[in-house]
Amino acid sequence: MASPHFAERYRANARYIELARPGDEDLGALKLLPGTWRNADGFEGRGWNMIALPFASGGGKPDYRLLMNQYNEELKFTLVDKGVPNRGIEKGDPSSNTDQLVVTLDYEQMITQIAAEDSPDSGLAGAPNLAIHHEPGLFLNMTNLTTNGIDIARLATIPHGDAALALGKSEIIDGAPTIPQISGLPINAPSDINNPYLAPYKHFADAPFKGLFNPVSPNDLLNALPPNVKQTTVLHLDTTIEQGGIRNIPFVVKQANAAEMQSTFWIMELEDDGSGTPNLVIAYSQLVLLDFFENPAGEIIRWPHVSINMMKKASEPDLEKAQMPSV
Repeated sequence: MASPHFAERYRANARYIELARPGDEDLGALKLLPGTWRNADGFEGRGWNMIALPFASGGGKPDYRLLMNQYNEELKFTLVDKGVPNRGIEKGDPSSNTDQLVVTLDYEQMITQIAAEDSPDSGLAGAPNLAIHHEPGLFLNMTNLTTNGIDIARLATIPHGDAALALGKSEIIDGAPTIPQISGLPINAPSDINNPYLAPYKHFADAPFKGLFNPVSPNDLLNALPPNVKQTTVLHLDTTIEQGGIRNIPFVVKQANAAEMQSTFWIMELEDDGSGTPNLVIAYSQLVLLDFFENPAGEIIRWPHVSINMMKKASEPDLEKAQMPSV
């Protein structure tokens, strides 16, 4: 929720865009995000990604490959758009306006590959320092008139031709979070990893990527949490809630349709180190389900695309150097 006087200030000043400031109560559960988060200062190489992709393997092998990536990331939150009005009316005698006010926080995600390997070997995994993902988007704090406790949202746009609206809820918990287990194995496919159809998964289960990343239980690496977490803000977002969803360009729909996304962010505040500045770490786990191929029963196989990372707050927004956009 926004600060108590947000609505009054909005009515006086109307909508406005400004540089995001950490701790701004108008951002609600998003207030710790402004600034730049990076894999730096002991957090290098903490980003991991796994994705199954259609691939003509030949030789009687399944027509897919399993690609594993280790990466570094930069995640920036810079601009806040306040007092975004969603107009509404409550009919009655007399009728009354029921406008919802939204605060939005811009983000830009850039991911650079450290290492990659696929099974079967396609020769397409790519070299180190390759840019493998770019995503601009918005996080939304719905300050009033929420539905079913949904107080946050994420709008993500992906250069492959995907646009996602994920809705969700925020909470603050004491101490460190408990990271849930998830499975990276395909749904509606054979469940026995020794089945030849799952040979690429078996390959990395027996010899985890970089000796660490196992596609059977990809969230395991997030359990190495900082030891001195005082408080955690949890943001859970899901495209299957209410009117959320993903839309894709025709080629993506035909070949490997991105059907669902769930993502959870854990923003951890560490105990005071004496500097007076909060020491912040963010972790996330994101699961996208890709639909391609049918099993013998005619059911679509759903392939988990999992990305996890843990980063440190590298810098706050430079309010003197940053430039406001022309509006």
